[in-house]
Amino acid sequence: MLYKFKSKVTGDLIMLEPNGRQILTLIGKDSGESLNKGILLPQEMPAAIVALQAAIAQSEAAHQEHLRQAQATGETPEQTPTVSLRQRALPFIDMLQRCHRANKEVVWGV
Repeated sequence: MLYKFKSKVTGDLIMLEPNGRQILTLIGKDSGESLNKGILLPQEMPAAIVALQAAIAQSEAAHQEHLRQAQATGETPEQTPTVSLRQRALPFIDMLQRCHRANKEVVWGV
């Protein structure tokens, strides 16, 4: 399954299902039907952007802490993910910022 996020301001943003679900969960759009289809209104976008930025910071801090612990114990740290949350979320954050400035919603699953 794919998620296709659409707006009247930007091109469509397509994500694989696990990544789209993760983004929707992070912005609080993970209940019931909103995972399949939904709308993010302009007034909801600032909070969604803050939530995504906080999740990115937390993910990066956890990764750095894991590296520090592995180094301290002499272990080989786990390999970093091929694509980080930052790389997956930044296009969506950009979409939200542009839509918020234009006062246009983002929809998916419609």
